[in-house]
Amino acid sequence: MYKSMKQPVRKWKGHSLLKWAEDYVLVDIETTGLSPTYNDIIEIGAIKVKENEIIDTYESLIKIEEPLSPFITHLTGITDKMLQKGKEREEVLQEFIEFAGEDILIGHNVNFDINFLYDKCEKYIDTYLTNDFIDTMRLARKILPNSPNYQLRDTSQRLRSSLYTCS
Repeated sequence: MYKSMKQPVRKWKGHSLLKWAEDYVLVDIETTGLSPTYNDIIEIGAIKVKENEIIDTYESLIKIEEPLSPFITHLTGITDKMLQKGKEREEVLQEFIEFAGEDILIGHNVNFDINFLYDKCEKYIDTYLTNDFIDTMRLARKILPNSPNYQLRDTSQRLRSSLYTCS
């Protein structure tokens, strides 16, 4: 018998946009698993862009209680030793919220990252992540509807190839 996986209601979550912006924050996180409910964020990285120019960056590792699985260490390149030097999750989440401000967040499959960030901000710093966001994977599905996959590396290669053939 399967246990029901009820999706949490994220009442204040920003909207998914299908238009590009000149001012935004590129964001990527690493986690201990796929569930915002049961897993932790172990790293947040972000790049702030204004008028298509990088103006700032943010990166921090987060201390966690449990050891990482060998799978996660292999996947992310992050080790338990690295996390020992990380910051407390509350501090990192607050720093990220301040860094992002009200900017649009952009990332590949960013809805995954947004859900983790939303849930952890609500749980640990009593703050809602309300930023609108643009998912480059969603855009790629519109631009390249017949792609065999939408992994970031493959999608960027296909887009580069398309640009070269158009010029």
